Amino acid sequence: MRIKEMFNLAWVPSILILGVVYVTYVLIGGVVFWELEGDLGQKDIGLLLLNKKNLLTRYSCLNQEGLEAVAQVVQEASKAGLSLKGNYTSDGFWKFTSSAVFAATVVTTIGYGNMSPSSTAGQIFCVFFALFGIPLNLVVLNRVGKYMLAIERNISDFLEGKTGRRRCTRFFVHLVSYLSGAVLFFVVPMIVFQLYEGWTFSQAIYYCFITLSTIGFGDFVADSNPDKVNPEWYSVFMASWIFFGLAWLSLLINHSIDILERLNTHFKQWWVGQKQEGESGGADVNNPDTQVEEEDEIKKPPITQ
Repeated sequence: MRIKEMFNLAWVPSILILGVVYVTYVLIGGVVFWELEGDLGQKDIGLLLLNKKNLLTRYSCLNQEGLEAVAQVVQEASKAGLSLKGNYTSDGFWKFTSSAVFAATVVTTIGYGNMSPSSTAGQIFCVFFALFGIPLNLVVLNRVGKYMLAIERNISDFLEGKTGRRRCTRFFVHLVSYLSGAVLFFVVPMIVFQLYEGWTFSQAIYYCFITLSTIGFGDFVADSNPDKVNPEWYSVFMASWIFFGLAWLSLLINHSIDILERLNTHFKQWWVGQKQEGESGGADVNNPDTQVEEEDEIKKPPITQ
């Protein structure tokens, strides 16, 4: 491919437009988050400082140094998944079930950040475990996504053979697939998390999307409260939900990417067509050979038989 072809005007505008749209989208998101969360952040800081002052006033025997020591203990207990309420101790984060869920969050790159290995051996193992586990996870999710897509196409072909309507059938199958996935991987987990975690529905749906999109902020993490003892099936439910939910959401994202690529191709073809029409129009007007041919056609007498 020549350099001129690489920087052809038919390619450059689409790349520039995509880049401008991407940067604009990110900047708009930053402005919206700034407006929505900026004032709340300042209010939270002011409230924390007020609570700190009231705490030091109420417990006069506790000075600044003692408060920092208590905060350090609370922070370390939170990292270990221990509860400071009452005179009992919990098992912490590193139970078998929670460890298995942690391994799933490593290979899926969710990475909540609420728990992490602290020993040297654990950190080294985590590096190699992720090094081989992340590609394996991508391969498995890709294969599961293809199976989901194959099932969807088989159902679509079957219904298409019965009805004879291709577009309506494919649209209906896609719609049912999306709605079924939304119910299985968003609505049902939202209800479960609302019951067992005590979250609101908005917090639960927010956690579902942040998890399945592998963003994983860690502000909400299911089965991480040391003061609650959840049934054993709860961790199995979480691991299964994460795996199949990731496969379904990756399939949905691939469909969205395909739609965007088709729009980009359509825009590119429209741009090339407009450019060729302009060039051909200019060539027809300014080309003297074309004008001479047209004059000859006019001067020729009609052929009589």
